[in-house]
Amino acid sequence: MLFSSSIFLFAFLPAVLLGYYVVFRGMRRAQNLLLLAASLLFYAWGEPWFVLVMMGSILANYFFGLWVHAWRRRGRRPALPVTAAVVCNLGLLFVFKYLTFTLENLNLAGLNTPVPVIGLPIGISFFTFQALSYVLDVAMGTAQVQRNPLRLGLYISLFPQLIAGPIVKYSTVADEIEGRRETWADFSSGCCRFIVGLGKKVLLSNQLAVVADAAWDTPGGELSAALAWLGALCYTLQIYYDFSGYSDMAIGLGQLFGFHFLENFNYPYFSRSVTEFCGGGTSPCPPGFGTMCTSLWAEAGEVRGGPTGISSLCGCSPAYGTGPTGRFFAGASSISCCCAWKSWGPPAALSPPPQAGPGPSSWSTSAGFSSGPPLSPPPWTIWATCSPRAASPVSR
Repeated sequence: MLFSSSIFLFAFLPAVLLGYYVVFRGMRRAQNLLLLAASLLFYAWGEPWFVLVMMGSILANYFFGLWVHAWRRRGRRPALPVTAAVVCNLGLLFVFKYLTFTLENLNLAGLNTPVPVIGLPIGISFFTFQALSYVLDVAMGTAQVQRNPLRLGLYISLFPQLIAGPIVKYSTVADEIEGRRETWADFSSGCCRFIVGLGKKVLLSNQLAVVADAAWDTPGGELSAALAWLGALCYTLQIYYDFSGYSDMAIGLGQLFGFHFLENFNYPYFSRSVTEFCGGGTSPCPPGFGTMCTSLWAEAGEVRGGPTGISSLCGCSPAYGTGPTGRFFAGASSISCCCAWKSWGPPAALSPPPQAGPGPSSWSTSAGFSSGPPLSPPPWTIWATCSPRAASPVSR
């Protein structure tokens, strides 16, 4: 079920709002159960079997959280339970996203192994990393363990951010699961935010996709240089408005029910380094998850019907294609760029001016953006002058 679909806009969302504010008004436990049931229905609408995968992930990480908490309470470092949680969650991603790719390449090397046909659950990267962030928050002591599996299930499966993000750290919304307050100011702000995001998706992104798809579908012998550049530009803006629109809609929907998700779309095309681009597009991410951001961009592009590849995201042609191979090479290339940037630093033309004295550097290679003076734009922001400055309709 998509936020822009008629079934969501005219049936699902009104029914949930009616039940939340009229039928179960003032009953927090019933409201949470309603949101959990609605979220599972929302996911099962398009993925009737894969909802079991998500429910299994919720239960597994619930027990991982209890395991981590038990070790911390005894004064032991929870290295074993954290490692088990990471292996289990990343193993789940590997099976659904890369197992077919791995077996196909092993068969090319002479290993005759049957290759199963495995469907890809929508948004599996988002809910998997979100579930893992809960375990890491408990392990680091930044959040209390959740002993109620239904509350944890609501955090992981909450439909506003289930299939397209933003990834929400458990520590940022833990108190709001039971102690949130709904206000008319939040409700009206959420409605406006949702409408703006819907406009970005329907009026801008979807229309730009028509031109981009026409360019990609043109045979190579008939593709002119002008059409190729037009297609690259349109796809760059398409994925920008698509991701920005979904982020706006998710944050707005959260406000309708009293949840406040952190801003996660921080001017990615104005990044001044590779690592800033990888982390700035969908920040803040849980600690240690910076390199996953580009794979989420890639998945977002594939789920929403566009050609996938980090090169397309930067305004180049989708050289990697779609499917596991495209996701693998897109992620590998972005990680390689980040490692190279960390090892050798920015090009001389982009080096920051020397600091006059002690203080924070104006050059930032973290997920955040520095407040120093603007530098010359790097090559991967070639389309920045064509991208709108405001990625979010809300004043910062």
